[in-house]
Amino acid sequence: MQATVTTLQEMRDRGERIVAITAYDAATARIVDAAGVSVILVGDSLGMVFLGHKTTLPVRLEDILYHTRAVARGRRQALVVADMPFMTYQGSAEQAMENAGRLVQEGGAHAVKLEGGVVIADTIRRLADAGVAVMGHVGLTPQSVHRLGGFRVQGRSLSAAKALVADARAVAEAGAFAVVLECIPDLVAREITERLRVPTIGIGAGVHCSGEIQVVTDVLGLTRGRLPKHAKSYLELSSLMEDAVGRYVDEVKRGAFPGPEQAFSTDPDLARALREEANDE
Repeated sequence: MQATVTTLQEMRDRGERIVAITAYDAATARIVDAAGVSVILVGDSLGMVFLGHKTTLPVRLEDILYHTRAVARGRRQALVVADMPFMTYQGSAEQAMENAGRLVQEGGAHAVKLEGGVVIADTIRRLADAGVAVMGHVGLTPQSVHRLGGFRVQGRSLSAAKALVADARAVAEAGAFAVVLECIPDLVAREITERLRVPTIGIGAGVHCSGEIQVVTDVLGLTRGRLPKHAKSYLELSSLMEDAVGRYVDEVKRGAFPGPEQAFSTDPDLARALREEANDE
């Protein structure tokens, strides 16, 4: 069944947890879609996990467009949400409308995601009023990493927790169909989830959210080095890939690959003609 924003709301209302994951290409989109995720996010996290940047800030709209097109071609059932990159919506509602429109019309996204709370609520309202499905994102907002002083848990103090509640409510009341809660204390996430009528999607926010999202490279074990505290690898794919490529390198160097089974047969007459031509030379 095709997942829609209505589907997600119905899942939240009956207590069925929503599963979301990132993907950046058609092949991965096909796999995670077949596995049963409800939401595929084309996240600006691609800047860090695929493009090698240290933050999400260098990601451009064209990058997200490119990868959203690929994911849209690969998925079958899941709702495709495209991240709006840094400074593609903060300038004005008009800027946000134009860029969100491109992600939907050109990219094939079903929805867009914006970071921010109270300060971005009016922009979300404008987009929602225009018919664009919008996912909100509060807590640790990676596009604000420099202002936040790094990738740090948010909402640890009473005042900060109350501000997060206000941000999430403002985003939901503005028309967001769901709100991502990133790296906030679990009890704060529970309070927000209980107060909102729309689904909350956690990442580093504990078990009380309506659902969970993770970065696909973390889930598959493609992330080298220490994983974020909130992540979990279900497979050590990087080791498997390194082993497979290593065996390929070894076989090519030894002359074991390609072998007879990889060779295309040659017409005997063609082979004879080529030899005769070589002899004539």
